[in-house]
Amino acid sequence: MQPEVTIIIPNDKTAELTKLCLRSLRLHTDLDRIRIVVIDNNSADDSLEYLKKIPYITLVERDTTDENGLLMHKRALDLGIKMTTTPYVLVFHTDTIVLDDNWLDYLLDKIKDDPRAAAAGCDKMEIVPKLKQFFQKIETFFRRLLGRKIRRYPPYPRTHCALYRTEIVRECGGFDVPDTAGYHLYLEMNARNYRTVQIDAEEMSRYICHLNHATLIINPVPNARRTSSPKARRRLKRDWDALHAEAILADDSLDKLPAEW
Repeated sequence: MQPEVTIIIPNDKTAELTKLCLRSLRLHTDLDRIRIVVIDNNSADDSLEYLKKIPYITLVERDTTDENGLLMHKRALDLGIKMTTTPYVLVFHTDTIVLDDNWLDYLLDKIKDDPRAAAAGCDKMEIVPKLKQFFQKIETFFRRLLGRKIRRYPPYPRTHCALYRTEIVRECGGFDVPDTAGYHLYLEMNARNYRTVQIDAEEMSRYICHLNHATLIINPVPNARRTSSPKARRRLKRDWDALHAEAILADDSLDKLPAEW
């Protein structure tokens, strides 16, 4: 069987998250259907040593001297695209965790039957209570009233988990362009009259969990309000426990190939 989907995962100094991500893929996915390419952005830590031991991935090490985090991420994705030979490519973050055996078919079904469907994915996977949404709108109103610039992206498939048709990604120029990874690609696809499928966060969360900002919480940027606080770490701990992450991390058999391979 030839793989249908190449999964590209940039890695940057997130040992436990990387392990949890890969083990969740191994647990819930038929490895005959996928090829996993992990692009390491100069981690030089335990995560890289771990990746070197995993037999079911293709590991590529990049020299990221003089690159910031956003640039590293975009260039890693484009390197993965160059290596892709499957008709579909799926971009993933190390803080994206698979929850259900049907996750891959669920995503493929969103675009497989329509050749003009170029991508499928979810915007930020945050289920925001209606009361909080109300207060966010009030805050936005007053910020604009005071003349403060507010940039709001329209919903588009974010790179924490987005499925694409490989050739359309190449046609539209890939990820290494100005702006957030994936947003320019979304605009380019729309400009060329391709269709992008926007998936509701609550629906997507039945199959995929995205541990929002987990990479930045683990490797905090000083004074980053959303990711360097004790509150952020407590939220990550709650999500971690809900995933039964420790049980997955304790199962070393998930680092090995299936017996039938």
